[in-house]
Amino acid sequence: MTVSTHPNALRAELLALFESVRARTQRLVEPLEPEDMVVQTMPDVSPTKWHLAHTTWFFETLVLERSGRPYERFDDRYPKLFNSYYRSLGDPFPRSERGHLSRPTAADIQAYRRHVDAALAKLLDEAPDAVVAAVAPVVVIGINHEEQHQELLLMDIGHVLAQNPLAPTYRRSAYAPLRQLTPLEWLAFEGGRVAIGAEGDGFTYDNERPRHELLLAPFEIASRAVTVGEFAEFIADGGYRRAELWLADGWDLVQREGWDAPLYWRGASTHAMTLGGERELDPAEPVTHVSYFEADAFATWAGARLPTEAEWEHAAVARGRKGIFLEAEAFHPRPATRTGELEQAFGDVWEWTASPYGPYPGYRPFEGELGEYNGKFMVNQLVLRGGSCVTPERHARATYRNFYYPHQRWMFSGIRLAR
Repeated sequence: MTVSTHPNALRAELLALFESVRARTQRLVEPLEPEDMVVQTMPDVSPTKWHLAHTTWFFETLVLERSGRPYERFDDRYPKLFNSYYRSLGDPFPRSERGHLSRPTAADIQAYRRHVDAALAKLLDEAPDAVVAAVAPVVVIGINHEEQHQELLLMDIGHVLAQNPLAPTYRRSAYAPLRQLTPLEWLAFEGGRVAIGAEGDGFTYDNERPRHELLLAPFEIASRAVTVGEFAEFIADGGYRRAELWLADGWDLVQREGWDAPLYWRGASTHAMTLGGERELDPAEPVTHVSYFEADAFATWAGARLPTEAEWEHAAVARGRKGIFLEAEAFHPRPATRTGELEQAFGDVWEWTASPYGPYPGYRPFEGELGEYNGKFMVNQLVLRGGSCVTPERHARATYRNFYYPHQRWMFSGIRLAR
């Protein structure tokens, strides 16, 4: 995302981006009832209304209240509730207890959004050029932040609806199973000295920078993501019962939680709960909702491994192709239909890598309170690359680094093999 430096164009572009992203969030919650929006089914899941409020708190706290222009806060009690993890801005309400808050209501949160939307539009329209130029970088971060929460909102409501024995549907989408598997090919790369990371003036997060060189050994990477059918073969071969395939922590987790299939698989692994309701699994579609431990065990079983994030980025820049994103409103990954390139490199499913999430050499966090955005999480997590079927397409860049703990699997996470 690059915005104009001309004052009038800057105002117009920022307002258009802001309004379009806020409107899409509203469209995403249209299928939901107020009762859907208050449920928290596990500590990692936040209620839908919390996402609506937190993204609004971001613009209120980090833009409007720091602009130097008059602004009347919507409710002085809200910052305590809707600050996510910015300790420099106060003591946030515990994440695991967000579902305890029946008030403010979903209707209250919508009023909060309208209040902040109007105030930000007024700021961009009426503030002096110098003020607009000063707040523009944070507005851009806020827009990208809300897009991240659009994906989180869908992940979370997917988990909420999947716990309901009525198998409620978020939104149906047309889907005809492909069933015919696109062959997997191995794409070879010579390695050598390569550069990864972001450069230039376009928007990126601080954790994507700086661009730097490193040395890669020759490697091969699979032309597409691992499919449901291939993962079913792993299960049939005793994959969840063979300790030799698993990392120690993963094996302990499988035993403790009784895992025997990816999250949301049902009925002897023939059906799955999706945002489009419960439906028969398509063996040709990418397997999703798997943890790092499951991805690594599958790779070991397949006689391969997971790629490093440097290998993934180097290959994706050279030969990566797009799959489907949030804009397609499919809300579930689709099978690869072509060969010869790195299919589904962007979209469909986030792909686990073998790389721990840490700073690049020379890393510098965002300034001020925004320094807490990424850097404080650079420990004990692993990097995923490429985006998913619920990721906004503007986030589809080869340098984007997502990160999760190795046990987590409610996100649209999948597997690409390397060797």
